[in-house]
Amino acid sequence: MKSLKMLLRFAIVGGLILLLLIPLMMIRGVISEREAYRDQAYLRVAQSRAGAQTLTGPIRVVPWTDTRQVEVVDATGVRKVETQVEQSYWLQMPSKLVVDGGMVPDERRIGLFRVPVYTWKAKVSAVFSDDDYPIKVGRVYGTPYLAVGIADVRGLVGSPDLKVDGEALTLQPGIGDVSGIGKGLHVPLQGFTDTTGGLLKASKVDLSLVLDGTRSLAVVPVGDDSRIAIRSPWPHPLFGGSFLPNERRVDEKGFDAQWAVSSLASEAQRQLRSARDVEPETVSVELVNPVDIYTQADRASKYGILFIVLTFVGFILFELIKQLRIHPLQYLMVGLALAIFFLLLLSLSEHIPFWVAYVVSAVACIGLQAVYLSGVLGSWLRGLGFAGMLTVLYGALYGLLVSENNALLMGSLLLFGVLTTAMWITRRIDWYELGASLK
Repeated sequence: MKSLKMLLRFAIVGGLILLLLIPLMMIRGVISEREAYRDQAYLRVAQSRAGAQTLTGPIRVVPWTDTRQVEVVDATGVRKVETQVEQSYWLQMPSKLVVDGGMVPDERRIGLFRVPVYTWKAKVSAVFSDDDYPIKVGRVYGTPYLAVGIADVRGLVGSPDLKVDGEALTLQPGIGDVSGIGKGLHVPLQGFTDTTGGLLKASKVDLSLVLDGTRSLAVVPVGDDSRIAIRSPWPHPLFGGSFLPNERRVDEKGFDAQWAVSSLASEAQRQLRSARDVEPETVSVELVNPVDIYTQADRASKYGILFIVLTFVGFILFELIKQLRIHPLQYLMVGLALAIFFLLLLSLSEHIPFWVAYVVSAVACIGLQAVYLSGVLGSWLRGLGFAGMLTVLYGALYGLLVSENNALLMGSLLLFGVLTTAMWITRRIDWYELGASLK
């Protein structure tokens, strides 16, 4: 019967741990909800200013129309000749593309949320080689034009400065029927008179533009040889897309990144020529906040059950060894105090730096439990001892949060250390005798 009492006590503690999963899951739900509000703030800024930007081109486009006579058989078996018309375009990519520009960062506030935005001052140079267009019976070519794809044309500041072979031209809205590059601008090209096929002569294009955007900027490496350079005083870039920078510098003064992409390594040209509305490969950079409080709070909350288990293990060992009676309701109160830490951390970190919020939340919860446990355990010394244990746990958790690359290793070492300590303390305990001595 005494052993059954011990098992029952362990079962009750285990049930309380499962019960405390409910407030922990509710707190994680609140974190997800706040993340959704943050994403809505990003969307509102993108809708009112300009969204994430992608630059494609410049590329040369020659529209064509194929007209052919086809013999068909109708439903009654009668043969007849129909005229079929197909419209599409011929794309020519630059043999060399150079994109260079600086991003001037800023922030927009939506309630409690800060959204990174930027103004990109870019200079684009593209060199096109001579290009022959195939002669095909029934095909007629239209007037070629130069197209520049811009994901969100609302971000254009002023009028872009375009020169083709040194001659200034005025860009017009739209890019025709070209798929895969979103919206953008175009300008008709002169000097193309042979509509049945022929030669589009070599040309050099220089483009200067100022473009506003939100959070991220991408460039499609459409050239046979694409050289892209982006710099900014923002010290926390996130490089993405299909290619990482070949050279980069990131420090407290900002970043400077350079890409060198060959068409031999990139699928961008093939994807654009496929005439399907697919997202081509890009090089990209995103302006991220140095500390994403919601990611940090979510990671911290995942360790909530570990906090509760370790604290309850300490309680039950203390209860059995020192022959103290700790009521299940007292276990529950301590568990709730541990859980409320994560809610305090989330709410405070929206107003003050994350590390300050962490310290304030930890001190508040540790102080509360030190006072409470001194009464539960019947001694201030014991209460302060458990408060010291909690301080070590909170310190270890903060180490896990700030050392993302070593989080698994540190967490494993922490659990191993706790298990080793518990086994060392209880190595000489006669559990049968201890169970028989329970009241």
